Amino acid sequence: MTATPASPLTPADLAVGQELARTQHEITRDTLVRYAGASGDFNPIHYNDAVAAAAGLPDVIAHGMLTMGTAITGLVDALGDPTAVREYSVRFTNPIPVPATGSVTLEVLAVVGAVDESAGTARVDLTAQVEGTKVLGRARATVALAPAVTEPASA
Repeated sequence: MTATPASPLTPADLAVGQELARTQHEITRDTLVRYAGASGDFNPIHYNDAVAAAAGLPDVIAHGMLTMGTAITGLVDALGDPTAVREYSVRFTNPIPVPATGSVTLEVLAVVGAVDESAGTARVDLTAQVEGTKVLGRARATVALAPAVTEPASA
């Protein structure tokens, strides 16, 4: 079943500080294995405890690009149209250790940081953390907005 996309956002729909999405994503070692297979990133720090320890890591860690991609999914779902995302960038600030059993939870909040009516875009700031530790810094997406609808002047 295909979901019907949400109506495109206009500048009038947004205010600085407005929450657009709040999501939680469970990451397990199985997630890492699946991502490695899909991406071709088989760096052993993502699956081998001994290699991770030798590299000075607290545990096997999640792939940075997995973290980045997962973090934006809530915003994309809220927008209803992945093509509305025009730019997306992050700084990797802390690794996400993933235990051998169980999971960790990546919590993401997407908030409107700025609206540029003349450009027809909005900057969305994402906060991504695990157990209160920020894992992405300066995570920002620029999203395209639908043109504002103006009412014709009455005569």
